[in-house]
Amino acid sequence: MASWIFEPGHTEAAFRARHMMVVWVRGLFKDVHGRMELDWERPLETTLKGEIDATRIWTGEPDRDAHLRSADFLDVDNHPSITFRGRFAERTGDTTFKAEVDLTLRGVTRSVMLDVAYLGQWQTPFWVGEENRGNMRRIGWEARGRIDRHDFGVSWQDHLPDGGVVVSNEIQLTLDVEAIIDEDLERTGAIEYYRDAAQEVPSEVQAGTPDAP
Repeated sequence: MASWIFEPGHTEAAFRARHMMVVWVRGLFKDVHGRMELDWERPLETTLKGEIDATRIWTGEPDRDAHLRSADFLDVDNHPSITFRGRFAERTGDTTFKAEVDLTLRGVTRSVMLDVAYLGQWQTPFWVGEENRGNMRRIGWEARGRIDRHDFGVSWQDHLPDGGVVVSNEIQLTLDVEAIIDEDLERTGAIEYYRDAAQEVPSEVQAGTPDAP
């Protein structure tokens, strides 16, 4: 199985929830580190795992972000990370799959089904100054799913007249992943760039600083 590292500068997790019964509010996590093991000859043996820095949640409103970090929602003082680990469980098309993922949020782990789509692969140069050290293979994935936030103990709520609520129970999730194959990181020397600021993630998954945009 080939091992691919999530490129953290171009990988992100997002969510959206209904607000006041009428509109979607979106949030974003940019600090996502992880890895996947993939062999196109055996795609249903694909595994993935990673960690999200919950403290860096962003919705565009500082007061709302602070509330989401509080014990009412993510409780980041006690649970600063969101983790996931899973595998491809079913092939639904030429480049689409179902993945079963154990998602841990606020210290609670639940199984979540994701619809996963392969977005493609490209060869990209790795430059050090004016020298191209060689090409690196990158692949792209998008995963979508939904959870009931109460399953993870995220139960804060405020009520509106006539039975309305401020925040929906259902939360829709999206994970966008750009990954680089380890083999090419080693061959080009780019792995040293990632090791410089590597962070420990679940089960010894390693990732590092992002590429330049």
